[in-house]
Amino acid sequence: MKRLFNFGAEKFPDPRLNKDCTEIEVNKWVISNFIVKGLVPVVGVHPYPLDELMLMTTAVTFFRPQYIFEWGTHIGKSARIFYEITKAFNITCSIHSVDLPSDVKHIENPGQTRGMMVKEIKEIFLHEGNGVTKAFEIINSISEEIQTLFFVDGDHSFESVKRELILILEKVHNPVVLLHDTFFQSAESNYNIGPFRAIKEAIKGEENCYEIISTHSGLPGMTLLFYKK
Repeated sequence: MKRLFNFGAEKFPDPRLNKDCTEIEVNKWVISNFIVKGLVPVVGVHPYPLDELMLMTTAVTFFRPQYIFEWGTHIGKSARIFYEITKAFNITCSIHSVDLPSDVKHIENPGQTRGMMVKEIKEIFLHEGNGVTKAFEIINSISEEIQTLFFVDGDHSFESVKRELILILEKVHNPVVLLHDTFFQSAESNYNIGPFRAIKEAIKGEENCYEIISTHSGLPGMTLLFYKK
């Protein structure tokens, strides 16, 4: 419990390298040190193993979003990860996590434990409703252009991931998107390959417009998607 509520205890140097070049480059030793010291003791390695924590940290520290949007709050682990990253690397960011209303019956509705890892953190805002709709409402209420990062959980169906990703890419200026559960395996595995297929379908015909960085070696898998420079 002491670790759980020890907010932003240690600061780390900016890991970005060669910011004027075309490719994402970060100091992986800095990020690794942060994950070992500042992240794993708080959030562990489930459901996000080390390579996925690396990709999440890379995305946030490189693009330095002003707003992060995610939905499917559950106990708030992904929101907590984003919070710890922004605090450790001095990134000013508000994090908005959206979930179904507490009285809606759903297999992943955690009830009273919803957001338990983030409820005391003022930089994290918990909302009820449809995730992508709520995110657009917040974005539309802001007058200036902002840098956003979206976290789309692949626990949802192929159809919903595809629909949400298409909406984000169409309606948001220069979005950065992290998608979870994107590992692809052949049909014999019986894995959920819907999110992987959804990404392919959402950018079909425009593959050259996007950069894609993925963790490939096993479940659950994560993909970072963003516009090329």
